[in-house]
Amino acid sequence: MKALLTLAFLLPISALAASGFDGTWKTRLDSVQFSGKPDVFEIVDGIYSCDNCVPAYKIKVDGTDQPVPGHAYVDMEAVNIVSPSTVEFTDKKAGKIIFSQSLSVSADGSKLTSKFTSNTGEKPITGSYTEKRLKAGPHGSHAISGTWQQDSLPDLADAGRSVTLSTTTDGLKMIYNGQTTDAKFDDKQYPTVGDPGKTMVSLKKVDDRTIEETDRRLGKVTDVIVWSLAADGKTISLSDTDPQHETKTTSILDKQ
Repeated sequence: MKALLTLAFLLPISALAASGFDGTWKTRLDSVQFSGKPDVFEIVDGIYSCDNCVPAYKIKVDGTDQPVPGHAYVDMEAVNIVSPSTVEFTDKKAGKIIFSQSLSVSADGSKLTSKFTSNTGEKPITGSYTEKRLKAGPHGSHAISGTWQQDSLPDLADAGRSVTLSTTTDGLKMIYNGQTTDAKFDDKQYPTVGDPGKTMVSLKKVDDRTIEETDRRLGKVTDVIVWSLAADGKTISLSDTDPQHETKTTSILDKQ
């Protein structure tokens, strides 16, 4: 499900430039908004299906590692049913646990809550997000099954909310939780050092207060991000469009 990788959701792997962008910035959680296609997944007859994943996949639900090909941050996933309302997921890349989460459905079935830990950077990032139900799953499926719209991000550790930007000659260097991108404004692709998903980043300077970033993984565009610096230099408005999942995430970052 795209929510598994939603952390890229808030602080894509590169940054902006112009002197006003220099400094450390922190995402304002109550500003985060989600729109676009919903999540669609289900567990039925011992099989987990993630229909909105790119590429989509189906694996056995027995708590053991199952292959998930074609994804940048995971090559094996284990799905374990904890109770009629809760399921645990563990994602691995090259034998290392990259992402783990517990999905739980409210008693009335209308709300899905995730509590997660991401190990994609220098420090583990913990947090939670919620989704609201749009459609129930098929008869006999687990409670988490159905169609869900991302709703809120009430909790995210500081390591996942903060990014440090510094202007370079014709470009910008960003450090995010131990990952470093040093890109120029020439629309060429630059690597993100320390990123297990091997994100490649290209930057274009639209004007003195606006930068467009394009992220690629496995050779495909995963995010197109517009960073807009406020006139007073105190905030950055971020708009992240995911063309693969057809979603958009917006947020505000405050200068620290």
